[in-house]
Amino acid sequence: MIPLRDDVPGRSTPFVTIALIAINAAAFLYQLSLALGGDGGASDAGQALVAEFGAVPCRLSGACASADEFPSPLVTVLTSMFLHGGVLHISANMVYLWIFGDNVEDTLGHGRFLLLYLVSGFAAAIVQALATPHSHVALIGTSGAVSGVLGAYLLLFPYASIVTLVTFGVFVRLIHIPAVLVLGFWLVLQLVIGFLTMSVSIRGAETGGVAWFALIGGFLVGVVLLLLLRPRTSVRSSLPKSARL
Repeated sequence: MIPLRDDVPGRSTPFVTIALIAINAAAFLYQLSLALGGDGGASDAGQALVAEFGAVPCRLSGACASADEFPSPLVTVLTSMFLHGGVLHISANMVYLWIFGDNVEDTLGHGRFLLLYLVSGFAAAIVQALATPHSHVALIGTSGAVSGVLGAYLLLFPYASIVTLVTFGVFVRLIHIPAVLVLGFWLVLQLVIGFLTMSVSIRGAETGGVAWFALIGGFLVGVVLLLLLRPRTSVRSSLPKSARL
């Protein structure tokens, strides 16, 4: 099941959404160049990049912090949003950001949308650190920030319909699926990706996977921020007069 587009018309060019996708893609290509360098040293460089610039919960909580840490744990929250665990990981995040981000950006405006995106991602990492304060597994990916965008989208357009490509063997068809079901599928997809990219921490038997607390935290923060940022055009005012409550 691959979502392609929604039925909510856009009124402006989503410059921030496009820029975020471009930056994530560029960062992933660099990350991939280190991992596929052809020797063990390059592979180690890719792992070192994640270890250094990923958001490690115990560093954020202070459980494994040191005085001379570089970069600062708070800086790694930002850098971790532009690192990913593989092609499937970044592809899923960017597809959902493209489909749902443009309408949220259209509603909030470019600056407020960027604020919602970054604060949701930041809050997601902090929530995960509070839930697992002694974890040494680096958090990477923009899933927390995208969760915030999806939370805002669901509040803005609860009755939106998503054109989705469904394949099952030789069966291939485009169907319209309610947004709430597509967003639920995204959560399931994150679970699958987490299991496929599961890694073992060097310091023990701790395993990586889906940062559920980060996803939930990002989603809820996105909802709250949407209410606080006061969209310039409300969904209510954009409805036809006969459909208003």
